[in-house]
Order: sequence, then structure tokens, then C-alpha cells
Amino acid sequence: MTAALIATDLDRTLIYSRAAMTGSQYSTENLRCIEYFDGAPLSYVTETAARQLEDLTTAHTVVPTTTRTPEQFRRIDLPGGPWRYAIASNGGALLADGKLDEQWRRHVDAAVREGGAGLDEVTAELRARISESWVTKFRIADELFCYLVVDVAAQPAGFLEEWQTWCQGRGWNASQQGRKIYTMPDSVCKSHAVAEVYRRLAEEGVIDADAPVFAAGDGALDAEMLMAADAAIRPRHGELELLEWQHSNLSVTEQSGIAAGEEILSWFARSARVEGAS
Repeated sequence: MTAALIATDLDRTLIYSRAAMTGSQYSTENLRCIEYFDGAPLSYVTETAARQLEDLTTAHTVVPTTTRTPEQFRRIDLPGGPWRYAIASNGGALLADGKLDEQWRRHVDAAVREGGAGLDEVTAELRARISESWVTKFRIADELFCYLVVDVAAQPAGFLEEWQTWCQGRGWNASQQGRKIYTMPDSVCKSHAVAEVYRRLAEEGVIDADAPVFAAGDGALDAEMLMAADAAIRPRHGELELLEWQHSNLSVTEQSGIAAGEEILSWFARSARVEGAS
């Protein structure tokens, strides 16, 4: 039986593109490429972080928790796998031993239907508010939510605030992480999926019924998961850093960029060790 459940965001929390490694200097020899896309290297961890994550998974239950779709998540060769559970599509998809859990998806789809506007209504309204002068991509993810890739410099002032106001009254929310603007149903949330995984693991006897939950993430879509955890950490970069977001259970790394990934993994190991000794 493991001592803790550790739910962690991936992109710009544990794994990093070359562009996201700001604040850190690492040579190719110190990096491990864990994702290729169209044959080109895309995402990395440091060799130190890779060893830390592998060690962490031997003592605790680690649950990768990402806004990536299942297909995008499967591109990653994340150290420490295979994973008993992983969470994709911001909580809309649950992977059990690598396979989609259809029961959970039916639950999520029902919650979205009951929660407010449908995806078609939301995307139609969003398309009416944007133009090719500042939006380079419009994507629908896992038939659950959508996101834009934008030219931030050309993005109209006040767009995000106005779009969030429209969404709020219809059971949706909007947030921006760098060049991406996400539009998400309120019922599609990482914290809901983490709670389901916790329930299942306790039933399976993998964790104690009172095992602590530790969490990490860098974006607004991670905030509810961080608040729901017994203790949480965010890196000193990303959307939550720009928002100066704080919570009573929250720690913030000293480092930014890819070095923050190592610091987060050290914090997980230390926090779980302290909890296990108490």
C-alpha cells in the first residue's frame, strides 16, 4: 500500500518544450526527450527529474493529470510508467491501465449536458467573436472543449474578460495559458477526476482511505485541483504565477523553467515522506 496519491499536471509543470525552458540552462546531455511529434523532438525532462519521477512512483501512486487529449498524452514516454491511472482532457477522460474508461466518460458527458450550454452553441459563439487576424488555430478537443492558438500581440484587449463573462452564465469558463485560450465546461475538471481515482484506489486497497493527496500545476485549469489537495505546489512561472495566485495549502517553487520540475518532484518526495513519518 502506498502512502500518498500524487496528482500532477505535465506541460510546464513536469515536462517542457525548448521554448518553455526559460530561466534554466541545460545542455542536450542533461535532457531526456520524452515526446516526439511528426518525428521532431518536442518535450523534455532533465535526467535528474526523470530519476526523481521513477523513484517517486516506486513508493507512491502518481497520477499524470493533463489537459492533453488521450491521444496527445500517449505520445509521451513519461518516466515511471506504465500508469495504473492517468487523467486526460482536463478530467474528461480517465485512462485505466492505458485504456479509456467508458463509464467515467458517460458520467462526464451527462454532467456537461446538465451543466449548461452545449459544445456546438459555445463554439458557434466563439467563432463569431474571433478572426484570422489574431487566431492561428481553432481546435475542438475530445469532443468536450475547445481552444484557440493566438497571436498574443494581436489579441484584442479585453477579449478574454468578455468571453469569460459570456461563458460564466452558461456553465463554462475561459482561461489563457500563453498562446492558448481554453474554453471548458465547468463540469470538466481535474479535481473531479482525481477524486474518482482516489475513490477507486482506496477501494482497491492501493491507498489508505485517509491517504493524503499532493498536487502540482501551473495554469488556471489546475487551480481547483490544487485547492482540493491536502498540499500543493506550483512553479514560479505560468498562468497562476501571472495571476499571483495563492492558497492556504500552496507552496511556490524558487526556480522557474525546467528547473522547477526538479524542485516540484523533490517537494513531492519530501512531503510524502513527512506525511508517512507522522
